[in-house]
Amino acid sequence: MRRPLSISGLALGALLLTTAVTAQTPPPAPSAPPPQGEPRQRPGRHPHMLAASRDLERAEKQLEKAVHHYDGHRAKALELVKQAEQELQEGLKWAEAHPEAFAAGQKK
Repeated sequence: MRRPLSISGLALGALLLTTAVTAQTPPPAPSAPPPQGEPRQRPGRHPHMLAASRDLERAEKQLEKAVHHYDGHRAKALELVKQAEQELQEGLKWAEAHPEAFAAGQKK
């Protein structure tokens, strides 16, 4: 019974990540500097990825503050949020290493 739950959790995480990354609303002004050890990004470079990263950081903090464990679902959600944060950071590192992929008019 735990296996379908894991697949559902991964699917939910992917859906949340996709929704956050593809949102077309402009990101709010940065409220805090990036965590220590992570490269500081210029605000205009990858606004949707940076907004998604901030949202995931907020989600992580909220999940950590939750009092109840929700039969393990809170821990699983926290694990998926951390995984999504890592994927976003890897994507931003890749973007910095491959600026040609973001030449005017190119997508993907």
